[in-house]
Amino acid sequence: MSELDLLLQNAVAWAREAGEIQLKYFRGTELHIQAKLNQYDVVTVADKESERLIISHIHSCYPSHSILSEESGVENNSDEWQWVIDPLDGTTNYSSGLPLFSISIGIRHNGETVVGVVYAPYLNELFTAVKGIGAFLNGKAIKVRELDDLSQAVISTGFPVDKAATSDNNLDNATRVLPLVRGFRRLGSAAVDISYVASGVLDAYWELNLHEWDVCAGILIAQEAGAMVHHFRNDRNVSVLVASPNIGAKILPLLSTNPG
Repeated sequence: MSELDLLLQNAVAWAREAGEIQLKYFRGTELHIQAKLNQYDVVTVADKESERLIISHIHSCYPSHSILSEESGVENNSDEWQWVIDPLDGTTNYSSGLPLFSISIGIRHNGETVVGVVYAPYLNELFTAVKGIGAFLNGKAIKVRELDDLSQAVISTGFPVDKAATSDNNLDNATRVLPLVRGFRRLGSAAVDISYVASGVLDAYWELNLHEWDVCAGILIAQEAGAMVHHFRNDRNVSVLVASPNIGAKILPLLSTNPG
C-alpha cells in the first residue's frame, strides 16, 4: 500500500468514526449550542468531540504532521504534511436537525492537496480523491455533468456569517444568477456543495468568505472529477466558484470581483 493510500484509508476511517459521534447527538437535546463570531456562527458538542477524535488519531499516527482545524486553528506548523479539517461542516443544518452536514478532511503535502475525504454520515455518502487518481462516491468513479445551457443548470451558493454587517454578502451575485438557472439551492455545507458538483448532482457552486477547512478536501475531489475551480475574490478569505467547465464559464462573469 502506498503512503497516499494509507493516508486515505486512515482519513476515511476517522471520518466515519466522527460521523458516528454526530449521528449519536443528531436531533437530540444535548447539543450544547454556542455562538462563535456572532449569533449566526455556532458550534456544538458534536463539532468539538469530532475534532478531538480526529486530532487524537493524527497525533497518534502522524505526530510530526501539521493540523489546521476549524475549532483549534493551526498546530505544529510543519511545511511538509498538513491535515486540513472541518470536523462538522454545516453546523447550522446539524443544530437545526437538517440532515445535510459533513466531515471534511484534506491532506496537503508541501502545500499541495493530495488526499480529500468528505463524508455525509446521515446520507451515508463518502466522497474521496487522491491527486491524479480520480474522484469517487462510495467507491464509484464520479465526473462533473456535461451541460452547456445555463437555463438547465441547478446551482447552489451560500452567504457569509457577517451577512448582517456588510452589503458585501453575496446577494448581488445571487440576484444576477437566479433568473438564469433552472434551480437555485442553498444546501448549507460547502464541502457537500462542492462534492455534489463533482458528482454531477449540481452544475455549479460559489461562495465567498469561506476558509481552507471548508474547501480543501472538496476542491481536490472536484478537480479530480473534471470541475473548474476559480478563486474570484482575494479580499474575502476563500471566495471560490466550482463548476462544470461550460456552466462555470457562464456564471463567472456574473460574479462580483474585488471592489474598486
